[in-house]
Amino acid sequence: MKENFNGREEVTKDDGSFSRRRFLNGFGGSGIFAGMMGAAGADEPPRDQRGKVIPGFEKTKQEPRVVTDWHPVSERKIKVGIAGYGLCKFGAAFYYQNHPNVEVVAATDLDPQRCAALAKAVGAKKTYPSCEEMIQDQSLEAIYIATDAPSHARLAIMALEHDKHVCSAVPAVFGFQAVDEAERLFRAVQQSGMKYMMNETSTFHADLYAKRVQYQSGALGKIIYSEGEYWHDGVGVLGSYNPKNGRIDEFGWRRALPPMWYPTHATAYYVSVTGGRFTEVSGLGTESAYPVYREAENQYENLFGTEIAMLKTKEGGISRMGVSWDMKDAHGEQGRVYGQKSHDQKIDGSRPPLPMGVEGGGHGGSHGQLTNDFIESILLDRPPIVDIGDALNMTLSGVIAHQSALKGGEWMRIPQYD
Repeated sequence: MKENFNGREEVTKDDGSFSRRRFLNGFGGSGIFAGMMGAAGADEPPRDQRGKVIPGFEKTKQEPRVVTDWHPVSERKIKVGIAGYGLCKFGAAFYYQNHPNVEVVAATDLDPQRCAALAKAVGAKKTYPSCEEMIQDQSLEAIYIATDAPSHARLAIMALEHDKHVCSAVPAVFGFQAVDEAERLFRAVQQSGMKYMMNETSTFHADLYAKRVQYQSGALGKIIYSEGEYWHDGVGVLGSYNPKNGRIDEFGWRRALPPMWYPTHATAYYVSVTGGRFTEVSGLGTESAYPVYREAENQYENLFGTEIAMLKTKEGGISRMGVSWDMKDAHGEQGRVYGQKSHDQKIDGSRPPLPMGVEGGGHGGSHGQLTNDFIESILLDRPPIVDIGDALNMTLSGVIAHQSALKGGEWMRIPQYD
């Protein structure tokens, strides 16, 4: 253990074991966790290449509340390690450091400067050169994974195998390996008995949460039709973590990204309302106008900048879910949910109160809600609001939709996990 340049403890080891830092050093690169090119000031929202605020980071009007609304379910503090501090600064953006039932013990990012900044932002006394090394810290009870999308499942599985509760950024699984990752991640959750939650922000959007309460009270009956949309122009050309050199550049994992590999902001508008499942999907795509999608060495062999999916649900309804990186006048996450019965205005669908110091935050006031739900799921030994079954159905429905789009819209079955 040694002191880093910020005077914090840095845990190092030299036992020959593999870490991503050693892998990246082999390329001579400086590693950085997920995030986009550029940097934002501590009080400034992250922006895209056009200087626009990235969807989800607009200032959110906080809901009025009374100090006594929130009551702790325990006096215990969960010892948490946080991984990842890219442009969006997700490692510090979900208020773990402010929650009265959390002690942020450790922080990690592959880039030393970002690692130190994350540790300072969340008050962590220990830093680690990689998430893999932090996971082996036996004092930690839970890991929050805010790293690059291709690493989510692998790191979550490793943490679960080390008896850590896991909260992961979206998506739960990724890319060509998603179906195989889903099987292994589901098995790791089952065998470990630990909590797993995917940090899907749409789940705690005010409109979605209100519909969730309506549905669970029986007010809506069966959901006949639902829609979810995630419109975010230019994602496929944004900078992102590049494993070939360990840097954030224009050739990272986001380059020419298939839209439906990042579907959960949309698919939550059915799964998080009902807890139900998509069973079959037919997907279509349109070619992107961005030149990177037509490159000879397109890493995903993907031409689509917009993908739309029609999905059948287990309860006999149908959904339309769309993701686009191309549309100039479309923005953010939104959805609509329609049941057999009308919305009951007498039912209070307000989101739960939060402890003082924990704000709703970005993505429609969802950040603090997700953290509070995850921590309380551990303290109360109950399923988190987006558990492994929900996380995999939200994610795989998009992955299979992309496969369908490549086959001209062929109906395909979605793997089921419960």
